[in-house]
Amino acid sequence: MGKSSFDPDAAATGDGLFGLECSPRDAGVVVIPVPFDATTSYRAGTALGPAHVLAASRQVDLEDIQFGPIWQAGISMIPIPRDIASLSRRARAAAEPLIRAGGAAPGNAAHTKALKVVNAASERVNAFVSREAERILSRGGIPAVLGGDHSTPFGLIAELSRRHPRMGVLQIDAHADLRERFEGFAWSHASIFHNVMTQLPGVRRLVQVGIRDVGTREVDFIRRSRGRVRTFFDQRLRDRQFAGTTWTRLCRDVIAALPREVYVSFDIDGLTPEHCPDTGTPVPGGLTFPEVCHLLEMLARSGRRVVGFDLCEVAPDEHGGEWNGSVGARVLYKLAGCAVATRPRRRPK
Repeated sequence: MGKSSFDPDAAATGDGLFGLECSPRDAGVVVIPVPFDATTSYRAGTALGPAHVLAASRQVDLEDIQFGPIWQAGISMIPIPRDIASLSRRARAAAEPLIRAGGAAPGNAAHTKALKVVNAASERVNAFVSREAERILSRGGIPAVLGGDHSTPFGLIAELSRRHPRMGVLQIDAHADLRERFEGFAWSHASIFHNVMTQLPGVRRLVQVGIRDVGTREVDFIRRSRGRVRTFFDQRLRDRQFAGTTWTRLCRDVIAALPREVYVSFDIDGLTPEHCPDTGTPVPGGLTFPEVCHLLEMLARSGRRVVGFDLCEVAPDEHGGEWNGSVGARVLYKLAGCAVATRPRRRPK
């Protein structure tokens, strides 16, 4: 898909992500769709996120004001894996009684069996993502995950942390996701960064932005991390803005806390709820789309290298519209643009 054979201003006719027909083998950015949401504790539906974002992506105009013609680097998504979607449905059915009960009851044999089913399914997802990430990285591509719930990128973060053993994670999210085995699930969507920070020593620092729903033990985890977890709580960011600090100054502070190599993890509920009304766990407050765009552009200009990224928790519109997918697709394009901007200029084959 060379520049001479593709008109970026024409209506999208291709079936690929953003209407592009770039092979994963040739793309600069390769997206791994993970249609899995077994442990979402409030509203299910994010397993349908990859298909929803894919459909909406064909309406995204490709000349980005901040990052230019991102499409020229080549963006591709591997086929949505039906086996993972089927696995999600089975694991979700097993998880539902535990979610309704608020976790596994001690001595309840049915709950113990269900936990084993869900945890085993999550481990299969981790292995799938890790294998696909290894293939992408071996070809020199930038890997990304499109979830699914926020548990889904663990395999990608693990693979990257082995290759970049002092990397940092920039997490944009409403929730800290530092809970240990939330509701008993070892790989809960609410535990992704507890698992990252306790199991992946290659992750040097976690920098969280937009956090506004947090538990007592999560706050304690942050305090006990001795700076390995740096949290920019949403309310504290707003307090500084109300006192006159510019968003640019706040973004500089966030980026200064990151090491040179960065993975970006984006839960769509990090945005204000009007951007993602049907996500699994919406929370008042959050970042606006322009604020996120400014942060990503400043990250790209900071001299840091984005080694990979994810976008999770996008769910289809409850009444059949396309708003959630439309926002998700544009966030995904911005994330790709940020990553590409930190690499030498590359054209797909």
